[in-house]
Amino acid sequence: MAKITSNGIELEYDVFGPADGRPLLLVQGLSWQMTRWPEPLMNMFTDKGFRAIRFDNRDIGLSQKMDDLGMPDLGKAMANRGKGVATGAPYQLEDMAKDAVGLLDALGVKKAHIAGVSMGGMISQLVAADHQDRVLSLTSIMSTNGNLAVGQSTAEAAALTTQRPPNPAEDLDGYLDAAVKSARILGGTGYPIPDDELRARALADLKRSFYPVGIARQLTAIMSAPDRREKLAGLKVPAVVLHGDKDPLITPSGGEDTAASIPGAEFILKKGMGHEIPPQLYPTFVDAIMRAANRAEDA
Repeated sequence: MAKITSNGIELEYDVFGPADGRPLLLVQGLSWQMTRWPEPLMNMFTDKGFRAIRFDNRDIGLSQKMDDLGMPDLGKAMANRGKGVATGAPYQLEDMAKDAVGLLDALGVKKAHIAGVSMGGMISQLVAADHQDRVLSLTSIMSTNGNLAVGQSTAEAAALTTQRPPNPAEDLDGYLDAAVKSARILGGTGYPIPDDELRARALADLKRSFYPVGIARQLTAIMSAPDRREKLAGLKVPAVVLHGDKDPLITPSGGEDTAASIPGAEFILKKGMGHEIPPQLYPTFVDAIMRAANRAEDA
């Protein structure tokens, strides 16, 4: 792992695979550090010939924290989102897309296959739409297109975005219990991850970085994002959209509408998949990205 300057800020990144491999940029979701692209999955990408690049988004993990931007007004942002009013977020998803493109610049990568999950799917869509000359293919996973008529969370999953877990410095067990409960709700029951593994993952995340104000700023960027359907209609790169039929955070209509927005996109609805990257589904994620990449190379 190393740091590099991208779009004027420092990003922590990691590269797997040979320098001459097919470049693949992987973008993570809200609150998830790049380690949520775990090494066994990264190695599966390299086995398929990719040079796989993962990184921490701004305000998360070991990348630069935007301390000077302060705490956003999440209540106001949520209220304005329901009215279709811009929230005035500290930064936008477009800025995060520029971070991703800046990372490619810094690494000397002219074009790459782009894949992202959840918020990372939204960022990847913007990279593909606003920087088409840098993108070979797009894979959008458990994400949506900004159309507020689709993909809305279940009440139980929506509550997780506003609930504040215990402070780990004061109640570590309570914090880890809350993390396991949240993962259980989001991940569903189709591909369960044992509680002890979820707990260990949450502890590893905590030890690596704990910066909740950054997550709040990322969330505000999502809530202030405009509808991307018009931009996506102009895409000219092969695209695959993967979604789980049990996703409670971004329900399946979000993925379906995203695919419908992109000319020629392939939509894959995975039975039993929630809002999670369980080991049982690593081959599904690799296959979706391979399908998009192969279509690009065939073209």
